[in-house]
Amino acid sequence: MPAPQPQTREFRAFLTNLEYARKMIVAGQSLAAFQSPVIDIGDFYRAAWVQAVSAIDHWFHEELYRRVAELAAEDSPGMPYQLTKFELPLAKVEEVRRGTTTLADAVSEHVKAKWGNAALQNPRKISEALKLVTEEDIWAKTAVQLNEWNHGRTSMNAQTLKQKYNSITERRNRIAHDADLLDGDLKRRRPISDADVTDAIDWIERIALAIATVMGSGDLSGTVIAPTPPFEVDGSPDGNDGT
Repeated sequence: MPAPQPQTREFRAFLTNLEYARKMIVAGQSLAAFQSPVIDIGDFYRAAWVQAVSAIDHWFHEELYRRVAELAAEDSPGMPYQLTKFELPLAKVEEVRRGTTTLADAVSEHVKAKWGNAALQNPRKISEALKLVTEEDIWAKTAVQLNEWNHGRTSMNAQTLKQKYNSITERRNRIAHDADLLDGDLKRRRPISDADVTDAIDWIERIALAIATVMGSGDLSGTVIAPTPPFEVDGSPDGNDGT
């Protein structure tokens, strides 16, 4: 069943950033016929991989800020427990008392200050951040959602989904921090293809969409997108054990 696509500014920006990554793949494919010693086509694919992980990292941040601001503005007794316990510096409390800022703005600004420089590329860190805006078991519910979209042909769980996500972000870190070099080698790099990075980008897109669906986007249009078929029918993503 196609999934409603969130029409929030944050999700649209995420899709735009993913499109930049896909264009890098096209650029690499276009130049593949002109491979030369001075051009490594794989670098286009590595750049696309880094861009795609940055896109979902950025979306997690922006989605967190949006939801925190909305929840704080509502001042609802049903807001997530971690948000009710979120501590403000006395300086922010004083600004609220004097009326120079609202409570919602003070909370939102301090959440940005706390999480702004944190990389949301690790499932544990993502869970910690999102506990401010949802009580859902994000990874478990997201795995269930992906299984439903695949019509029950897979049986992912929180652990295998986290492993899949980690495998994507860890490759990004090897590219960004180690030039994607093979372990112990200062010249040879890990092989990469357009198919590899396309698969990673597709996974990033469907994971973000499933997480948005689990949390409830707050702004779902009638537009639908069908998540790219992600699985083999052996019950695990990509025909492996999810690692």
